[in-house]
Amino acid sequence: MADDGYEMLKKELEIYRLIFNSINHGATVIDPDGRITHMNEPYGRFLGVDAKAQIGKHCSEVFENTRMHIVAQTGKEEINQSQHINGQDMVVQRIPMKKDGRLIGVYGQVIFKDVSEVGALAKQLSLLESKVKAYEKELFNLRSTRYTFDSIIGESREIRYLKEQAWQAALNDSTVLVTGESGTGKELFAQSIHHGSRRRLHPFIRINCAAIPKDLLESELFGYEAGAFTGAKAKGKAGKFELADQGTIFLDEIGDLPLDMQPKLLRVLEEKEFEKIGGTRIIRPDFRVICATNQDLEALMEQGRFRKDLFYRLNVIPIEIPPLRERREDILPIARHLMEKMTREANLREKRIEKEAEKELTHHDWPGNVRELSNVLERAMYASDSPMIYKGDLPFSMAFSGRRKKPKDRSNLKSAKNQAQIKAIYQALARTGYNKAKAARLLGIHRTLLYRKMKEFGISLTPE
Repeated sequence: MADDGYEMLKKELEIYRLIFNSINHGATVIDPDGRITHMNEPYGRFLGVDAKAQIGKHCSEVFENTRMHIVAQTGKEEINQSQHINGQDMVVQRIPMKKDGRLIGVYGQVIFKDVSEVGALAKQLSLLESKVKAYEKELFNLRSTRYTFDSIIGESREIRYLKEQAWQAALNDSTVLVTGESGTGKELFAQSIHHGSRRRLHPFIRINCAAIPKDLLESELFGYEAGAFTGAKAKGKAGKFELADQGTIFLDEIGDLPLDMQPKLLRVLEEKEFEKIGGTRIIRPDFRVICATNQDLEALMEQGRFRKDLFYRLNVIPIEIPPLRERREDILPIARHLMEKMTREANLREKRIEKEAEKELTHHDWPGNVRELSNVLERAMYASDSPMIYKGDLPFSMAFSGRRKKPKDRSNLKSAKNQAQIKAIYQALARTGYNKAKAARLLGIHRTLLYRKMKEFGISLTPE
């Protein structure tokens, strides 16, 4: 039995010796007095000595510039230190070995054959890190949003307050209800919140509750299994909630959600689980919900068209965007931002908006809000080949409504002729700084005729 134990111990020691000598870097161990107790063969070959013959020698006799014996005295490890050995700058580790709190030796290892290898490794890591960031950016562009908080333009107190609210909403996973008239930028806020959240690298799934037929809405939201109904895909279909796993689902036009779908949505929001149509398996995706509507949900509740319990579940973080007519100081900053974006995307030269045109933009009530403003600017941009958008480039109904006499002859041909004349006069006046003589020359008519036309059409003789 004793012989068996001895043989087992001998085999075990041999395995440890093989492991020690198989370490691809130099390795050594010293006792508390600094004398070498172990040294692997790769280290001996690197130093040009017999590793076994070094056993018992003091480490300072074998390794130049060594600090192994100092670590034995201090008991403090030295990790990734530089040491000059054999004409090369090496990276070494010096690690105290302790038993029952008492130092019994120091383990030393030369990690790399040369410091240059560390530099090469650092470059590889840097390259990998750059690639990861590039892939993250690409993933974000593919799966996430077009809009961020930088896309929310405005200088009014209201818009600054709303951006702060949206920033706070991005820091948690509570449900957000964005309300406001059509064209105020509800989806812009929804995407910004998603982009600013921890979910930004994951899907932003949008569904318009008003655009999907009532009988298809449930399958769109929750998906269906194969053969769930006639016409179902052979492999089934994942619903929007399942696709939004780890991301955000944006329920646009939530006020148009059919009444019979509302309790099903409420259950999903509360339980965070659902079953596909025709399925029995419980699906528990991790999603965040943002809703939007241009309707008055409280009025819908009074009419019995929207459930109160669902409203309270959605209205955790309310963000109400006021229309442009209630924050007129935002109109021009938004207009300039839109012009810059349009010229950049269309690869056109930069265009500016002249003062009289800016006044018209500011005075207009914008029932269509930012969407209408964008439409007007795009039309004006392509209507003029000048680097300036003039008052006359704006839609006739905006620039001249209520500021001129209506033509007596209301026939289409006559009206169109009058509109063209009015627009030409306004453009000429704007481009000449309301110099009537220069404007008349620009139009190719006598100044007297210009005065008569201005009086006929009710155009002011001085800038308004």
